[in-house]
Amino acid sequence: MSNTTFHAPAAALAAPRYDRLSIAFHWLTAVLVGLAYLAIEIRGPSGTASRSLWTSVHMGAGLSVLTLSVARLAWRAFRRAPPPANETPLLRRLAAAAHAALYIFLVAQPILGILMLNTGGYPVVVPGLGWSIQVVPAWPLLHGVIKEAHELIGNAFYFVIGAHALAALWHHFVVRDDTLRRMAPR
Repeated sequence: MSNTTFHAPAAALAAPRYDRLSIAFHWLTAVLVGLAYLAIEIRGPSGTASRSLWTSVHMGAGLSVLTLSVARLAWRAFRRAPPPANETPLLRRLAAAAHAALYIFLVAQPILGILMLNTGGYPVVVPGLGWSIQVVPAWPLLHGVIKEAHELIGNAFYFVIGAHALAALWHHFVVRDDTLRRMAPR
């Protein structure tokens, strides 16, 4: 019987951290995604003041996630992520694929939300600014398809987020490397 250990070598424990802005983007996005999910889950029955309030919170959080994600991708184009802790090529590829999936969700999901409202005949009003976003006209046939896609992707995103969190915890508690600490607020 072999005694396999996942402990990282000492050199991996001192892996470079993310910069402060990348860390702020990460955690603010996480809070806003959590708020968007919370708001849609507790919004209440159709036609109630509670539903109207929480739907507005959901839309505001979604628009904020989209804005932050675009800014984060722009920042990442200029400031590359620090090299990962001591990982195998396979783990690097898996991490890159997982991060790509996260970014796709973070950009596509709010865009689908905007399109869902627009094809349903509603503009998206930017909270606090009063701007209306109407990128496509009302289109009832397309509305149902986009609504289903928004809900389906929203449900799939739970699993992507969960896998991301579990991978960070696996690195921290099993591998015992610096992956989680590199993104921790300072």
